[in-house]
Amino acid sequence: EIGMEFRGDAEVLSILERAGADVRGERVRFERGMCRSIIQASAPAEFIQHARNPERSIRLGGMNTALAPAGGAPFVHDLDRGRRYASLEDLNNLISLVQTIPCLHHAGGFLVAPMDKDLSERHLHAMESQFLFSDKPVVCAGAGTTVAEDCVRMSALVFGEEFLARNCVLYGAVNTNSPLVLDATMMEGMKVLARANQAVTVSPYILSGAMGPVGLAGALAQQLAEAMAGLALYQLLRPGAPCTMGTFIGAVSMQTGGPAFGTPESMLGSAAAVELARRLGVPSNNAGGAVTAARIPDAQAAYESALTLHTNLLSGANIIWHCAGWLEGGLTTGYEKLMLDADLCSSLEVLTRGIDLSTESQSMDAIREVEPGGHLLGATHTMKHFETALWRPSIWDSKTYEQWSEEGSQDAAKRANALWKRRLAEYEPPAIDAGVREALRDYRRRRAQEIAASPA
Repeated sequence: EIGMEFRGDAEVLSILERAGADVRGERVRFERGMCRSIIQASAPAEFIQHARNPERSIRLGGMNTALAPAGGAPFVHDLDRGRRYASLEDLNNLISLVQTIPCLHHAGGFLVAPMDKDLSERHLHAMESQFLFSDKPVVCAGAGTTVAEDCVRMSALVFGEEFLARNCVLYGAVNTNSPLVLDATMMEGMKVLARANQAVTVSPYILSGAMGPVGLAGALAQQLAEAMAGLALYQLLRPGAPCTMGTFIGAVSMQTGGPAFGTPESMLGSAAAVELARRLGVPSNNAGGAVTAARIPDAQAAYESALTLHTNLLSGANIIWHCAGWLEGGLTTGYEKLMLDADLCSSLEVLTRGIDLSTESQSMDAIREVEPGGHLLGATHTMKHFETALWRPSIWDSKTYEQWSEEGSQDAAKRANALWKRRLAEYEPPAIDAGVREALRDYRRRRAQEIAASPA
């Protein structure tokens, strides 16, 4: 009855009208079941996103879950310098740190926006940085024709035109303007990525009480409508193009109007949205990883992040964004928060493996070896497996008070501060062909000059 607006793109409106939608001006209405039938006719239930290191490629869909770090923040925070505008150096540092964290499966894209670079060229730096400082799958900016085309062309320099034409190597984010709008900038990017047969997520980012109703059922209905309308358009642009459905629902504080995270409504809503994506038959993308409204890595940050990520992981979301580093409602990415969240991610990742029921894991030799009332610390089986059998944190510790005092009485954030500095000092970028490195650099420089010289 209400419909959705597709603003500023006559070509899209024509495509939707030819497909059978009711188009009146920029308002588009779909018959019951139309979007679902278009999506289910061609959208893949699973697909592989290839990394430049084949061992790091990921499968999205089915029973698979991939974790990705925070993204999009204009500010960065660490204990030494506090909150400040992010720079290209920060972006390179954070991508490098993500490369050292096995439980994060994506390079990260815009972990922060490099505010020392002009807006028009930031996407060029983000793509180059991902390819130089990581060999994990990459994220592209899908905001507009120029940006998306640059991302596709830079990926072709790394993977080759032929490989790119046959495989998914890029994952772009398409955000609706909730409530019920898809704007021209997003649609331009969609068209570029669809023609290149690359992946997008269509992701309403609904905060109940602001961009969606406070009633959870209503917010879910709106989210599903926006996502299905966008996904249907993507399949009309290129049937079979890989795509995922965004499934995050948040809330705003009714006291302040600011975003609220770790709320029970968000957890219920996101889990339900993942199930709706599963019913639709497309992989689910959840943008509610270790998210928080906290400004620093404190107790609030820990609770909100743990509650949200834990719920979304157990919901079976196929890829979860913002799993490490998120602060201040997404305005800030934190160095210490990144490392603290890495421990959280790695601990929760253990849950996805289930229980090992092998003969060795049943440990009967250890049970037979130790007399009743004894202990198994020195058992043969324990000594054989103690290094790998149980999860080991990088920052959290179980030391006695005396040990902790002797070592400086450091809290978790201070230990995280020391860890990221040590990781960066020891970091070595993954190998990349020298010719590819130069081609990326030359492309970035040339395009930055061309963009700067073009009319506004």
